[in-house]
Amino acid sequence: MSIETLIKELSGTIQKVTVDIAVEEVGVVAGVHDGIARVTGLRNAESAEMLLFPGNVMGLALNLEEDAVGVILIDNGSQIKEGDTVKRTGKILSVPVSNECIGRVLDPLGSPVDGKGALKAESYYLLDKKAPGVMDREPVTEPVQTGIKSIDSMIPIGRGQRELIIGDRQTGKTTVAIDAILNQKGKDLLCIYVAIGQKKSKVARVINTLEEHGAMEYTTVVLAGASDGPAFSYLAPYTGAALGEYFMDQGKDVLVVYDDLSKHAAAYREISLLLRRPPGREAYPGDIFYLHSRLLERSARRNKEHGGGSLTALPIIETQAGDISAYIPTNVISITDGQIFLETRLFYRGVRPAINIGNSVSRVGSSAQIPAMKKVSGRMKLDLAQFRELEAFAQFASDLDPSTKKALERGERIVELLKQSAYSPVPVGVQVVLIYAVNNGYLDTIPMERIKEWEKSITLFLESSHANIVGALEKGWDEETEDELKRVLNEFEKIWK
Repeated sequence: MSIETLIKELSGTIQKVTVDIAVEEVGVVAGVHDGIARVTGLRNAESAEMLLFPGNVMGLALNLEEDAVGVILIDNGSQIKEGDTVKRTGKILSVPVSNECIGRVLDPLGSPVDGKGALKAESYYLLDKKAPGVMDREPVTEPVQTGIKSIDSMIPIGRGQRELIIGDRQTGKTTVAIDAILNQKGKDLLCIYVAIGQKKSKVARVINTLEEHGAMEYTTVVLAGASDGPAFSYLAPYTGAALGEYFMDQGKDVLVVYDDLSKHAAAYREISLLLRRPPGREAYPGDIFYLHSRLLERSARRNKEHGGGSLTALPIIETQAGDISAYIPTNVISITDGQIFLETRLFYRGVRPAINIGNSVSRVGSSAQIPAMKKVSGRMKLDLAQFRELEAFAQFASDLDPSTKKALERGERIVELLKQSAYSPVPVGVQVVLIYAVNNGYLDTIPMERIKEWEKSITLFLESSHANIVGALEKGWDEETEDELKRVLNEFEKIWK
């Protein structure tokens, strides 16, 4: 039989066999210590790529060296040992997002930790994402009402702004941020509270406060506890930003609180030193400024062509002995659009919130105020600054002239009126009435010890019989509204007397 005949017969009987060969790039753990693994063999691994270790432990590729990859272990990697195989996933670190996240407590990987069941992911957002460009943005003009009189009147925050809350420990930084969240009840602003390296008992108290005031209905909590390790603390603010961007892309306004970025910087320093990156000032790596700037730059107010949503950031920084010239505080001050400086000395004197008006600033300013507040609070910051100067001078002077005495008395009443209990935000219309009253001498004859009583009484008076003037002040300001406001204040003055 010829070869041609044989081939012809065989071709009718032999079927093609297709073999699928799955090719995986696999590496080997060369060493592991303190939550950091050094992996060899993954020559094509990408920065921030998720790597899979035995036992479904996830790792994040951070150091891409010539002969190895430095990986931070995200889950509990205590069982990982030298010689274990590591697989590439081909996925850059991202977090599942959905509208179901509202009202839930999540870990930095987007998994719920509140025991209320699993979440259905509508999409996945990259944790590290490029900020909106200049042409995508529009000026910050709409206010974020915090309900705190001293902030809304003198250090206003706008939607899309980045306003730093800075001060020593135990001066009420978190309380200011939580007050701002509580004041959004019934408004069109979603909130995200990111706890970075905080004690879980403290975060539980915060969540309890939010639930008591009905604020968890529009708030998401991202929790990286002090016991969760530096990897979670490093990732937490990016998870908060990614979740905020998801809502912003839907055209919604979002407020995100990073509590606090000092612990975030410390976690990144720990990771970097373990990865043997060269230390810089105060042992922080050289890119710590870039780390925080690219996080906070993601806050913006988008223009209508790009969805019209906004992301407002309230980063918190803890200082040591009031030193705002330290490395991390100066970094974040230069990134943000102003700061609210809380002072220990004022806190212990009973001025709460303990805001140092002289060191606090909003670089958006009156652009982020309603017209009525802009009108009544214009000279208030100057009056307070003048009062602080006169107060220091008056300690050494026995005899004061009448104008100095009047300025001191007015300043004392402004300070007393601006004092506010925790978790008791004041509606902006009521704030306008109070500030107009103190600026125009309606409190000059009221004894200092009765000012809080006067404030409670006029608030009840406005709520019970003059809600219309409060609503009118929130909408605008004109001569007719001012005349009505004077009439209401004169009427209350007669009742009070």
